[in-house]
Amino acid sequence: MRRAKRIRTLCGELLPCETFADVGCDHGYCTQYMLEKGLCRRAFLTDISAESLKKAETLLASYIREGKASSACGFGLEKVPPATEQVLIAGMGGEEILEILRRGFLPPVLVLQPMKHSFKVRRYLLEQGYGIDRDYTFADGKFYDVIRARRGVEVREYDERCIRFGYDNVKTPSADFFAKVRRERAQCLAWLAAAGGDAPEVEARVAALTEVYDEAQRNLR
Repeated sequence: MRRAKRIRTLCGELLPCETFADVGCDHGYCTQYMLEKGLCRRAFLTDISAESLKKAETLLASYIREGKASSACGFGLEKVPPATEQVLIAGMGGEEILEILRRGFLPPVLVLQPMKHSFKVRRYLLEQGYGIDRDYTFADGKFYDVIRARRGVEVREYDERCIRFGYDNVKTPSADFFAKVRRERAQCLAWLAAAGGDAPEVEARVAALTEVYDEAQRNLR
């Protein structure tokens, strides 16, 4: 079965490893990818929802029987072995992702897909000494951010704009990123027009969107 672009994009950012954990695994498609491709020797699936976890357990029943995968219902990383090499956390808000990491542990590799507050996630990762080697926006019905962070890789220099919008979006922008900025800017301008102006925060956001759009365009030349 051909998976949705979002799942395929996330899978494309996963690296070979000994142990892998999918936190908030839902259907378990990314874990299935890792095991089918032989990209990990052991996988751990967790979800706070027993119903969601059951879907993943059904999909991966053969791997669970073989001892290549195990599942646990619980919050975040609380039931994931701390020695796990690579962790995927996707489809949650950035603040929830940060709570999971602060209450759990920091693995060598993180692949994260925050639904909002991505800038908070980037700032935290940089503060913890990670190198962020993938950081971009893609579209699949809506816009998503993907952040891959690793220990022991070159730490790219992030200015405030890269923290706010994503390093790869600023330095090597895609059509999806430009589309996202255009849409958000249009929404802000429409809101200002309806409100009759006098909204400093929205005006500041319009300015920031215009500036990052212009810089990203210059970086394409």
